Amino acid sequence: MKIFKEDQPDILTVSKRIRLIKFREIIPEAFAWYQDRETLRLVDGPDRRPYDRETLSRMYRVLGKMGELYYIEYQAADHFYPIGDVTLALHDLPIVIGDPACRGKGIGSQVINALVERATRQGLKHLYVREIYDYNIASQKLFLKYGFRREGKTKLGHAYHLVISS
Repeated sequence: MKIFKEDQPDILTVSKRIRLIKFREIIPEAFAWYQDRETLRLVDGPDRRPYDRETLSRMYRVLGKMGELYYIEYQAADHFYPIGDVTLALHDLPIVIGDPACRGKGIGSQVINALVERATRQGLKHLYVREIYDYNIASQKLFLKYGFRREGKTKLGHAYHLVISS
């Protein structure tokens, strides 16, 4: 979905080794991410069953309608490979580092920083995260680091809000 005057870029460079690629189709790696029980616990809550192809397709359709949907790619050796997904939307900023080997390496931090900068350049005054579960300490720390504030209790966690200063 187009949420800014400027079109969503095909490639958004985050750093020398990280880039965001505009979502066009479901890739095999994405299906694998949403089969992983720990990934599902972090993004969908406890006891979530692995996604079938229809559930994954429906999720990406919804995210694509909400805002700018990207795959996160990380460079290892001489090529980039997909490790997760992220959506920059007006009312949510969901990020998934689907490759467990890439968690805890600062990739999510760099991606959020780049998207906050993009939102700022595009004139947004606020960013929101619909929910981060109370047990997902890494995500809480990530968003708090960029100035998001805990706001509003949800069933399993809290919503977060960032006021963007111009």
